[in-house]
Parts: sequence; structure tokens; C-alpha cells
Amino acid sequence: MEVGIDSFASHLLQNGGDLLSGTEAMRLLLERIERADQVGLDIFGIGEHHRAEYLDSAPAVILAAAAARTRRIRLTSAVTVLSAADPVRVFQEFATLDLISQGRAELVVGRGSSTEAFPLFGYNLQDYDELFAEKLELLLAIRGTEKISWKGQFRPALTGQGVYPRPAQAQLPIWLGVGGTPASFVRAGTLGLPLMVAIIGGDTHRFRPLVDLYREAGRRAGHAPEQLQVGLHSLGYVAPTTKEAMDGFAPGYIQTFGQRARERGGFPPTRGHVEAQAGPLGALLVGSPEEVAAKVLRHSEALGGIARVTFQMDVAVLPHEKILQATELIGSRIAPVLREGR
Repeated sequence: MEVGIDSFASHLLQNGGDLLSGTEAMRLLLERIERADQVGLDIFGIGEHHRAEYLDSAPAVILAAAAARTRRIRLTSAVTVLSAADPVRVFQEFATLDLISQGRAELVVGRGSSTEAFPLFGYNLQDYDELFAEKLELLLAIRGTEKISWKGQFRPALTGQGVYPRPAQAQLPIWLGVGGTPASFVRAGTLGLPLMVAIIGGDTHRFRPLVDLYREAGRRAGHAPEQLQVGLHSLGYVAPTTKEAMDGFAPGYIQTFGQRARERGGFPPTRGHVEAQAGPLGALLVGSPEEVAAKVLRHSEALGGIARVTFQMDVAVLPHEKILQATELIGSRIAPVLREGR
């Protein structure tokens, strides 16, 4: 199993919600990616948002800076909001990243759970799924050949133009990032794309029917089982003890999701909610290294086997030193257990 970390390039500081300067926040983020590489993690992903609290609106730029400071870790988006982007430009950016990193670039593409990008770039939210389906088709076509003839509804036609540069890898890896929509799982299986499932709440094992749907769609489309990889993106935080992890994680989580609840008219979480979600079946990967490793293995068994897990710690609004400590614990005490599968 591959093990990694995802970040939204938050520049919130600790649990008071104060802001670091953008320059300082970016410096610390690059230091965290460098540390993830040093401790042997497999993946580091940068999300894409267009909100004041995050600095990840141009993930390929951040990843390119990280590529110059790392040696082996794979660098991916998490996720690219493809519905509101130009697939030609996305491919060019990540092919360039692949050249800079000497073959370490990947893409996770999705429709995006935040909708700010749609009006920002002049798209109609009512075209949410149609935009994504068409743009994914074009992105995969560009990956397959350098000169493209293509026609769609939302973008001017291509009539044999070349798309450059081409990546260092023979085929740029593209994962499909999904939430809980059955059609998205079927789409990934039908296309034979590896699947990155974002599970940020509820009981993880309840996603098994959707993962089975993905694998069955892939089988019906003629894709080999080993091609149909499943990854898990989860919110989490690791500390030397479970109590330290919960005490560090819960206040920031409550702050972050409390704000979202106020924006969307929902109910803010409580400490009891966080503790329940960090329990044996819940989605949160919060605890000691041994506890979290055992939980990921249970999740893998419940989902029929996962090939990758990534931790997202930004929602906890943790100090930089705590994130570095967690990164080292994930690399030294969790990753070896998960790679052995026991």
C-alpha cells in the first residue's frame, strides 16, 4: 500500500484562526513536502480551492517548486477541479511538472466539492456533470496522443493541433477523485481509471457497495482487476498517543467544520462527534501510530483492498511543528506496517 499526505495549502495558524502571511505559509508547506520525501512517504498531493483560507488555486506551481526540493516522492493534484478548467492547459501544466520532477507527476481529477471555481471561470453550475464528463474525455484523449481532433459542447474544437510538452512518463497517471455518487464510481470503472475515494465522514465500510460497483463496471468494460486500484483520502492526525492526537486535532476540526456549517446552514460538530468519527469504524484517522495503522488495515479489508491512503491534516489547523512530527510518525511507524499489510 502506498502512503501519503494531501494538503490544501492552508495558511490558518493553530486554533485561533489567525493567518500566516502567504509567503510564510508557502515556505512551511514546501518544508513539509520536503520532510515527507525524507521520511520515505510515497505521495504528496495538493488540492485546488479558490477560497481565502487556502493558497492552492494553482497546485501545479506549488508541486513544481516541491519537485525541485525532493528526490523520490510522487507529486499529485488532490483534486484538480477539471469541470472548471481547460483540459489542454491542465495536461500541459502536469506534463511540465513531470519533466521537472523526472517522471514523478500524477493527476487526481474530479468535479470538486466546492463550487467557487464555476462562477470564477464563467461556467454554469447547472452543467456540473456534463462539463466534467466532456473534459475528462478530452483529457484522456490528449494523454493518448499528441495531435488531437476533437469536438465538444463546452470548448472550441481541436482539429489536429499538437499538445505539448509531452510528459517524461510514457503515460501520465490520472486518477478519478470521487465522493459518494454511484455514477462517478461507475464512470471510473468503465474508463479503467484508478479511483481515489474521499471519505471525510460516516463509517468507511459503508462505501463497500460503491467500490464493488466500480470494480464490476471495470470488469464489464474488460479492464483487468489489477488496473482497478482504489485509494482512500481521509482526514486525520497522528501523535505519540491517542490523547495527544485527539487534543491536537479536535479543536481545529470543530473550528473548520463549524465555519462550514454556518455558511451552509448545518449543525457544527462537537468534541463527541469527533471522538465518534475517530472510533473503530469512523472515517477520521486520528490516534497513535499503532491505532491508526490498524484502522487503515481494517478499512482496506472492509473495502476489498486499497492500494493507497493519504492523510489530510489541514482541517485541524495544527502548528507546523506538529504536522512535521505527524509526518515523521506516518513515515516511520505507519507506512512500514501498511506496506507489509499486517
